[in-house]
Amino acid sequence: MPYTLYLKKKEEQRLLQGHCWVYANEVAKIEGHGEQGSIAKVYSFDGRYVGKGYINHASKIIVRLLTRGDEEIDRAFFYDKINSAWQKRKKLGFDNSCRVVFGEADGIPAFIVDKYGDYLCVQILAKGIEVRKEMLVDILVEIFNPKDIYERSDVVLREKEGLQMRKGFLYGQFDTKVEIEENGIKMFVDLENGQKTGYFLDQKENRLNLRRYSKDNEVLDCFCHTGGFSLNAAKAGAKNVVACDISQTALNTVMENANLNGFTNIETKCGDVFEVLREYRKEGKTFDVVLLDPPAFTKTSDKVKEAIKGYKDINVNGMKIVKKGGYLITCSCSHYLTVPLFLDMIKSAAKDAGRNAQLIEFRMQSRDHPTLLGMDESLYLKCAVLQID
Repeated sequence: MPYTLYLKKKEEQRLLQGHCWVYANEVAKIEGHGEQGSIAKVYSFDGRYVGKGYINHASKIIVRLLTRGDEEIDRAFFYDKINSAWQKRKKLGFDNSCRVVFGEADGIPAFIVDKYGDYLCVQILAKGIEVRKEMLVDILVEIFNPKDIYERSDVVLREKEGLQMRKGFLYGQFDTKVEIEENGIKMFVDLENGQKTGYFLDQKENRLNLRRYSKDNEVLDCFCHTGGFSLNAAKAGAKNVVACDISQTALNTVMENANLNGFTNIETKCGDVFEVLREYRKEGKTFDVVLLDPPAFTKTSDKVKEAIKGYKDINVNGMKIVKKGGYLITCSCSHYLTVPLFLDMIKSAAKDAGRNAQLIEFRMQSRDHPTLLGMDESLYLKCAVLQID
């Protein structure tokens, strides 16, 4: 008999509003048995059907819902979900490089598929996906006919599912350093060793948006990684772009990408951004545009206060080196730093910096990373464009 879960009183409310995760401590009783990763039905305390999804007793998230209906969860189900997600991306104008499947937001919890030209890179974050990996790869081959598929499941989150971290080839064997095109710019992406699945695709549209603030200006791109923002500023005709990162390897890729496009208005600076910003302040160096795109300073709820201090530090110092009338473009990719907390941090930073800041734009992750209403975790990237006086 397959698993059937009954929730505690009122624990179904969050799920009925669109959330996908059933936590183990929300469950009143479990009936039946089966393999971990198999499909379990979920009911409210009083027996109302909530939905079904894959189960894993090793995880605090005991069930990840796939559907509120009662259809068969088979190959055809996953084919339709993946194909539907791809058709939506194409309708939005994405083609060469984009996130094809964004887990819960596309109805397949814990499954990420990124497209880099003719190559796919996947991330598997739950037991329910792991046990269906072979089938899902077969579906991806059928829909996309890719040259190759690489797996980047080298994330700590897998350990919470009782899974080992891994990365490697799933289909074919190839040089994992591939060339893509983004916003009309050629770039090299390392699927094996780059960040996430190789590159931060979620900032694609924000990088393009930077162009409207860059022409004839001096731009400082902090936490630049392999130079996505820097390249767009250079493409827009920036007078000069300084790409700053603590990783010399990343900066080498910035210059490789600059040379690939024939850009001569980019230079690099290797160093800890916190210290580099202070160094520029002491020197009296200023920029027309300062961009802050740091890694997530917290990936847990109990570290939010500490993270806010870090975000505030770089924002205070970033504002202080923006020329009067210039722009600070500041980001956070931690969903624990909610929109209200993010805006409060910016207001506090402006006060401490002694600068007047006008919010010109407030943006989120690229449209190929849709937000699932009812699941706040899927809205994680914030990008504020501020004019500084």
